Amino acid sequence: MMNKIAIGADIGGSHITCQLYDLEKETLLEGTKVRVPVDSNAPKELILDAWCKAISLAANAYDLRDLAGIGFAMPGPFDYPNGIAQFEGVQKFDSLNGVNVREHIQHYFCLDASYPVRFLNDASSFAIGESFRGESAKFSKFLAITLGTGFGACFIRDHLPVAGEDGASEDGYLYYKPFGDSNADNHFSTRWFLKAYKEKTGMEINGVKELVERFDQETVIGDIFDLFGKNLGDFTGPWLKSFNAQALVIGGNISQSYPFFKSALDSSFKNQNLQVSVIISGLQEDAALSGSAHLSDDELYEKLL
Repeated sequence: MMNKIAIGADIGGSHITCQLYDLEKETLLEGTKVRVPVDSNAPKELILDAWCKAISLAANAYDLRDLAGIGFAMPGPFDYPNGIAQFEGVQKFDSLNGVNVREHIQHYFCLDASYPVRFLNDASSFAIGESFRGESAKFSKFLAITLGTGFGACFIRDHLPVAGEDGASEDGYLYYKPFGDSNADNHFSTRWFLKAYKEKTGMEINGVKELVERFDQETVIGDIFDLFGKNLGDFTGPWLKSFNAQALVIGGNISQSYPFFKSALDSSFKNQNLQVSVIISGLQEDAALSGSAHLSDDELYEKLL
């Protein structure tokens, strides 16, 4: 029996990544990572086929029935306990709205209805993976955030997401919380950088990477990163305090530009008399794969519910 081995799947807007994970050794199995492109605007059959293809390729040498299960790091909106997609009006996976993804996968692979196919928010999966395998594993309490096309957040205590207690937000999320003239999601995502740059220069850019590449050429770019760092510190600081977090873990594409907003973030924390370790994820996608694979651990999963 190989039931200490599970499949972790990370769902992105343009791809799915799958990899086998050893729940006992808490390590991803080398040579089993598979990435399959996915058109998030495709008909549901094409999206689901691509997801199943990736699972099949990752499992390759194993019989799925001998594995501990399949876990998905899945963006919302999604009914995670029941495995039902609720994508509507979010410009991706709209064709899956109302589809029971769990049942589809069990049926596709001829698996029993009791076979674990489990789902969790992608930011929460990332945070769980970080708690087991990342630099943050030495901390029992931390706030993990992902900075990319959107703003993900998860409060972690002893490997488990926390919501509605111990100083965490009521649902464990922060993206919709008020900040500035709108909410956190609009301030701590790629679109904020695009908007800020256009407002200051009248010109458009494709992404944050472009700002990093041109950092030395335009002083305005430094101002933008400084404002981002200050805003991020001002927003997360009170949550880090209320949760009594030992660390702030940052993942997602924008985390790679951390050196450019580090000093402004540090200054914000200092002004709040907040002492907390800031950890930039070295795992990134591997954390989401690890965390989603851990959903196959019955003991951990039951505590999530």
